[in-house]
Amino acid sequence: MTKAQMYEKSISCPLYAGMEPSERKRSQWCSAEAGSDGLQLLESEFNHQVSENYQEQMMAGKLDAKVAIITGASSGIGAATAIALAEEGAHVAIAARRIELLNEVAQKIEAVGGKALPIVTDVSDETQVNDLVQKVNTTLGRIDILVNNAGIAALGTIEDGNPAEWRRQFDLNVLGLLYATHAVLPIFKTQGVGHVVNLSSVAGRTARAGMGVYNATKWGVNAISEALRQEVHKHNIRVTIIEPGLVATEFIDNITDPAAKQALEARFKAITPLQPEDIARAIAYAVTQPPHVNVNEILIRPTQQE
Repeated sequence: MTKAQMYEKSISCPLYAGMEPSERKRSQWCSAEAGSDGLQLLESEFNHQVSENYQEQMMAGKLDAKVAIITGASSGIGAATAIALAEEGAHVAIAARRIELLNEVAQKIEAVGGKALPIVTDVSDETQVNDLVQKVNTTLGRIDILVNNAGIAALGTIEDGNPAEWRRQFDLNVLGLLYATHAVLPIFKTQGVGHVVNLSSVAGRTARAGMGVYNATKWGVNAISEALRQEVHKHNIRVTIIEPGLVATEFIDNITDPAAKQALEARFKAITPLQPEDIARAIAYAVTQPPHVNVNEILIRPTQQE
């Protein structure tokens, strides 16, 4: 009996009905039905027949030959995401304003055999964002994933708020996201494939006193993301919203209102917050699903967060 015949015989066994190939591979053996030649295929023999392609797929990174852009990639969730996607084989273009930190992230990626392209970019500047996308597409030949991570939180009551900080939040959290998305969509449509991942927040679901403007920006991210999904799904373009709860990042450092900062610090001290790597794993999960699977939304909180 040839190897091909042995494989066909093994997968026709009732024990394997409805099972995926990987599940069949883990089964110990399959006996042929009564009246057959009595073939018994032990696990080691079965593995020998079907494992070559399977093992090759497992050894390859899930994002090999893919190109990802991650904004706000100099620290926190952005840096962790760049590393996570590079570990899956993606060539990552990392964008942020602080070149020294970008270079540090790039060195970490390259030290473990990954590929990184650091590009200084202020996402609130439409021209810089267009230049970023054009440079990545020209240099690396394609763009498969855009992670819109760049953003800030300037908390405080509306009465005591700083309008300049309001504008800065909308410029980064909403307009920056729109600029980058607008720039990659023609590339995605030409390729016939692409994935936009937008970082929102639990604050994009529930409003809190002292967080009104930040809430507004993240509710905006959610609305934009769902409208975008409806607009582009026919072009095989996927859209995912990631909504983290409290994450241990530079988030608190950027808050200038003393009362708002103190209140948030107390919330962090009361629980074990998420780490940037927790969010990076969620993003990696979403972008490594099969092409026909679009993970639309991931809400991820610390276990102890209310």
